[in-house]
Amino acid sequence: MIEFKNLTKLYGSVIGVNDLCLEMEPGAYGLVGPNGSGKTTLINLLTGQLKPTLGGLKVFGQDPWKDRRLLRRIGLCPATDVLYPNVSAKQWVSYLVSLHGFDAAESERLAVESLEIVGMESRMNRPMGEYSLGMRQRAKIAQSIAHQPELIILDEPYNGLDPVGRQQMTRVLKDWVSRGKSLLFASHVLHEIEAITSSFLLVFGGRLLASGTSAQLESFVAEAPQEVTLVGEGVASILTELAQQDWVDSVQLMNHRTQLRIALRDPAAFYGFLPNWIAKHSIQVEQLQASEGNLTAIFEALLKYHRGDVS
Repeated sequence: MIEFKNLTKLYGSVIGVNDLCLEMEPGAYGLVGPNGSGKTTLINLLTGQLKPTLGGLKVFGQDPWKDRRLLRRIGLCPATDVLYPNVSAKQWVSYLVSLHGFDAAESERLAVESLEIVGMESRMNRPMGEYSLGMRQRAKIAQSIAHQPELIILDEPYNGLDPVGRQQMTRVLKDWVSRGKSLLFASHVLHEIEAITSSFLLVFGGRLLASGTSAQLESFVAEAPQEVTLVGEGVASILTELAQQDWVDSVQLMNHRTQLRIALRDPAAFYGFLPNWIAKHSIQVEQLQASEGNLTAIFEALLKYHRGDVS
């Protein structure tokens, strides 16, 4: 479906995307990274809005920069807001559908159908200037699916949606995937994507740090250096033994000697020793908080790996 060949985009001396090499089969993917990591630049390259500086890419075997007909097979929900206050969602979506070659009647039918799918059936004829941010987000998602593309690309689509709206849009996108359609969901919030797909691309500084399933990423983090906080009565009794281990970088005793913050080179070794220490010193553990599942921790571990800090 998508192929990147040493894809690079430079803005002068600033790197937007850096030497990306990857092949993606049809399916659902999460594009995860903090703000400024290169997600939007990559999306603009995929939709032909930007031209690569070096290397290249193909979507469904075509170059998006050279072949504008490719846009018929792609739907885009951009991060930018809708700024047409005097136009209704129905008019706006109908017009965008017509740009793909549909006649007026078919464009309106597809627009109404997509707006109903995202829960805008009672508000589609109102001017968008009266919409909340969440309603405008629904309209943006509707226009991305209205012309029935093979692949939709969504850039922070849940911005402005309340919890109910997020749940409803998650159902819409899961249904999209269940019908054999493809999806690329860009977000800096990992759990938003996890509800739809378990396949991820993690980007930072324009580079692809990792790709794979959530289980694979969790496995990587479990083996990578991380910080653990141990809370409970008696935790201070293992301070000396911890400090003597070569797989411990640092130990900090806090909160009236009831909390240990431990920086670990080898988390597995710590988890292997911990049950024996609890029994030996009669520690009453109230809480064990690890960095697994935390997006910041995942990126920190991956960055250390790419810098060569981890063997």
